[in-house]
Amino acid sequence: MMATTHVFAGLAVVAPVAYAVPELATPLAVGAVLGGLLPDIDLVFEHRRTFHFPVIGAPAAVAAIGAALLVPSNATAAVAACFVAAWLHAASDALGDGPEFDPATGDGDRAVYDHVHDRWLRPRRWVRYDGAPEDGVLAVALAVPALVVFEGWIVSVVAAGVVISIGYVLVRRRLVARLPEWLE
Repeated sequence: MMATTHVFAGLAVVAPVAYAVPELATPLAVGAVLGGLLPDIDLVFEHRRTFHFPVIGAPAAVAAIGAALLVPSNATAAVAACFVAAWLHAASDALGDGPEFDPATGDGDRAVYDHVHDRWLRPRRWVRYDGAPEDGVLAVALAVPALVVFEGWIVSVVAAGVVISIGYVLVRRRLVARLPEWLE
């Protein structure tokens, strides 16, 4: 899935809390955006293994939520949102394809690494590749709660992300077709 899809998923999850507790909206949004992006810093290492925690991430997210409930503050809300969004990112990568750049080669059996069981989770291929049309539809749908609940610069960032997502979906296949030219 696209990075924007992961960010919008994190924002969609925290949107009800931001609606109920508006004074925490900004820290929740910042945490969700960071958590939606952070797992992909492993692109420079072993992608979807180094910083993706689809199993270990769940108890960490629950613990962060518990801390935010026990000691509510901007910081604990942001950290909880970050952990939840990062876990959601890692877990949802199993719903897509593998980490290959070319969707035509998407016949691998590795989606995201499960550190607890020391094995790769297989791809479900509900989203065929990042930037697939269904990824674009999912991104736009997941952006709606953020566009409705949040205000100010957050809405601007989400709206820009929607435009970038749609643009990427429109050119994604052409990027892969031109990849050999760029490598020469």
